[in-house]
Order: sequence, then C-alpha cells, then structure tokens
Amino acid sequence: MKTNNFDFDVRDLKLANEGEKRIDWAERFMPVLGLVRKRFQKEKPLQGARISCCLHVTSETANLMRALKAGGASVRLCASNPLSTQDEVAAALVKNSGIPVFAVKGENRKSYYQHIEQAIAFKPQITTDDGADLVSTLHKKSGSFIKEVVGGTEETTTGVIRLRSMERNSVLRYPIIAVNDSQTKFMFDNRYGTGQSTIDGILRATNILFAGATVVVCGYGWCGRGLATRARGMGATVIVTEVNPIRALEARMDGYLVMPLLEAAPIGDLFITVTGNINVIDRHHILRMKDGAIICNSGHFDVEINTRALKHISKGKRELRPSCVEYTLINGRRVILLAEGRLVNLAAAEGHPAMVMDLSFANQALAVEYIWKNQGRLEPRVYKLPEEIDREIAQLKLRSMGIKIDRLTREQSNYLSSWQEGT
Repeated sequence: MKTNNFDFDVRDLKLANEGEKRIDWAERFMPVLGLVRKRFQKEKPLQGARISCCLHVTSETANLMRALKAGGASVRLCASNPLSTQDEVAAALVKNSGIPVFAVKGENRKSYYQHIEQAIAFKPQITTDDGADLVSTLHKKSGSFIKEVVGGTEETTTGVIRLRSMERNSVLRYPIIAVNDSQTKFMFDNRYGTGQSTIDGILRATNILFAGATVVVCGYGWCGRGLATRARGMGATVIVTEVNPIRALEARMDGYLVMPLLEAAPIGDLFITVTGNINVIDRHHILRMKDGAIICNSGHFDVEINTRALKHISKGKRELRPSCVEYTLINGRRVILLAEGRLVNLAAAEGHPAMVMDLSFANQALAVEYIWKNQGRLEPRVYKLPEEIDREIAQLKLRSMGIKIDRLTREQSNYLSSWQEGT
C-alpha cells in the first residue's frame, strides 16, 4: 500500500484514531523520552540520518519513533515479533506521523521476514533492533546495503547474545550499542517490566489465581528475578530452575525452591521460560507434567518451549480461550500452551508499562544519537552505552518523579579517589 508517496503494510488505516489515543496515553507516562524529544526537536542531532527499526510495534515504540523523527531522522519501522504488533498504533504512525510501518499482528513467518527486508530496502545508516533479526538478515541477504550502515542499537538480551556471537566469529560488520546492558534498561525493563507484563499476559489469557499455585520460573536472570518476586507476592509457591550455579544459589538465598526442571515438572501448575535459550521445556518435561499444567514463554523468541515436540506427543488440541490452547497428550493428560509459545506479555497483553519503557527508549534514542555523532570512530563491536548517559537517564527519571538525591561533598569525592586514607 502507499500513502503520502511512501510504502507501508498495516492492517487498516481506519484504526488510526484509536491508535492515536493509545500513543497519547503512553506519552503521559514517558516524561524522560519526552524531554529527549523536546531537545531533539530543538537541536536536530539526527539530521539526515536514515534509521530502520525492528521493534515491537506498540504505543511506547510509537513515541520513540516520533522522538527520532523530531531529531531530524527519516524512520522506517517493522515488527520484531509476529504477535506483538498493535495494529491501531501501526495505522496511526502511518496516517498521522508519516512513518512507513510494515507490521500486521498475526503475520506469518514469510510476511514477517518480507517486512524486515522492506525495512532494509530503505538503505539504513542506523539500525535499531529488538532480537537482532534485522541485523542478522542485513548481514545474510543485503551485503551491498550494509556499506551504508554506520552503527546500530540492540534492545534485548536475546539480541545481544546473538550480536556477541557475531562479534566472536568476526562477522559483525558495524558497531552496535547494547542498550540492554545499560543499568537503566536491564535493571528496570527486564525486572519490573517483564515481571509485571508477563503476569498480566498470563492473567488475560487464563484468569487463573496465583495464590496457592506452584509457579516454575525457568531462568533467574533479571527477567526471572522480576517474575519470581511478583509470583511470590501474589501468593504462589515459586520454584526456580537454572543452569548457572551462581544464579541458582542466589535464587535459593532469595528464598525460592531450586531444582532441576525434570523434578519440577510433576509439581508445577504454571511454567514460564525466560532464558533466551532453545528447548528449555522439552518433550520429556512435558510428559511428566500434571494434568492441566500451563506452559508459556516470556523470552524473545518462540524457541524456549519445544512446540514441535508438544504437537508430536499430542493426540488432539482445542482452543479454550484466545491465546490459550489445550493439548491432550498421548498419556491422556492435558497441557495448556499460551500464545503459541511466543512472548506471552505482548501476544496476550500489551507488553511493558509505558513508565518502564520510558527508560528503555530514552536509552535507545540517546544511543542512536551517540552512534550518529561518533560514526567512523567505533570498531565493529558490541558496546555499552557510556555510563554518563546511563546516569543522565536515571537523573531525568528521578526529576520527573519529583525525587532529589544527595551529592558528594568535595571531601567525600577526594576520599573516594585517594588511596592514602586508611584506618
């Protein structure tokens, strides 16, 4: 489809008015990104930049797109997950902001990658990614376009893992800022955002009661910590499964039960994967689960639950509710899969609250600015956003919340920088 002389692919432009309301609502809770956008509007630090973004197409993302455009950039957006697009938001960005969007909720794998290629066809100078599908596709299929790219940013843990693998294998062609490694991202987005939004998605899909349930959290990174805390706070008994002995020890010291997933399988009522790895819940785990067990994923890709094995060991299935499919196993027990094994917080709900995405997308906007200002000075590696920018974001967030903090006195600063002071 075309409008205003540019291509796009969204479900229906008639949804734009509803999408505008959602974007405006999110904007109310994103004061830090609002301050960045205001400065961008004045200074135009991204003037002339072409940016292709592969992100969850949500109301919060829409505010990031508008901030980048306010900074002088030309922006193009595609989805980073087939089930995470808010169609009304996509329509509003096209119709009201003049931003080409290629995303339709529920698109199949073929359309998903076609949309990524349409974002790449823009010949971006900067990529903004969530999961590294845009970057990996660009490296695999669009060698000639890659010469135009001066750098990129990456939003999530899974994407950073892939990019570091590319760096280790000497195939990464341009520098990437790992936004996920900023403290104002992973300590808040991953812990508070994933913790709340995942439970929101589960509740919308099932309306189950957490109190009294046994919840198995697979993985105790920042996302797992957030989930475990909230599940326990709602009255659940929480079991953590891990492969990292340090994280497993931390989980036990935090008061959770820790055991192998095969031991947890017949005990758990609800299983949630947040590891970033493949086949975490596999055939042998599923066959040991109790009748009526619920399984879901909140990792970026739909690989953490072996859905192919689930289908192979099932003799029938039926949809009970939206995003809620019951499989009858060959042993006669039933297992319920939520959101097709995709991100349950975005497929069955609305993703992270705007208040937490305010920090994440302020990181994204300032990382893009940093890349653009430092083009040609960075090697093709994965970098952290400079700490001073991370701290600036935290200060802006505190200011927006009306919170003041102390400052070091000169004496205290001198003491901390001195090695001579002792007992």
